[in-house]
Amino acid sequence: MASFFLVLGLLATTCSIALAYDPDPLQDFCVADLNSTVRVNGYVCKDPNLVKDDDFYFSIFDKEANLSNPLGSGIYLVNASVMPGLNTLGLSFSRVDFKTRFLVGLVASSAENNRLFTQVLEEGDMFVYPKGLIHFQKNIGRGHAIGLAVFNSQNGGLNVIASAVFGSHPAIPEDILAKAFQVDDETIFRLQAPYI
Repeated sequence: MASFFLVLGLLATTCSIALAYDPDPLQDFCVADLNSTVRVNGYVCKDPNLVKDDDFYFSIFDKEANLSNPLGSGIYLVNASVMPGLNTLGLSFSRVDFKTRFLVGLVASSAENNRLFTQVLEEGDMFVYPKGLIHFQKNIGRGHAIGLAVFNSQNGGLNVIASAVFGSHPAIPEDILAKAFQVDDETIFRLQAPYI
């Protein structure tokens, strides 16, 4: 009898494990209705009878992004707002242009240290950035290079840390930033100046 309850207890324990993930779409496609004002979790579906071939097509990766900026790189983001066929697929894309070979890296954060991982990428190379980690790219050569990125989000995007921290509106108070970065208020003022 005791073994019966032991087996029952083990069965109950193993059966209570839950696996969580985004569910598969319930229909073949859910092309975004960009004209709808309803926003739930993305876009509502366009009437399937109104879906066109162009809803699944977008052409921009053949065009170089603008490289005349302080970062020396340009980016095209492709998500459901510009390519409606991506709606509910849980992914988006980007093309990143660099002037040539580039150095990439990420910082893994932990209580002990903030470890840096880097790699110089050449044509055909690939580097993965784990979700949510601070990362960077830097042009270190001559000519042009293109990076293709896939985001595991319907609305993946770009957040430049410096402009988010030092160029927020309204501005984060200088004394808070000075304390966080362990520098004086004057240094923070100089860092905020390009964004004012």
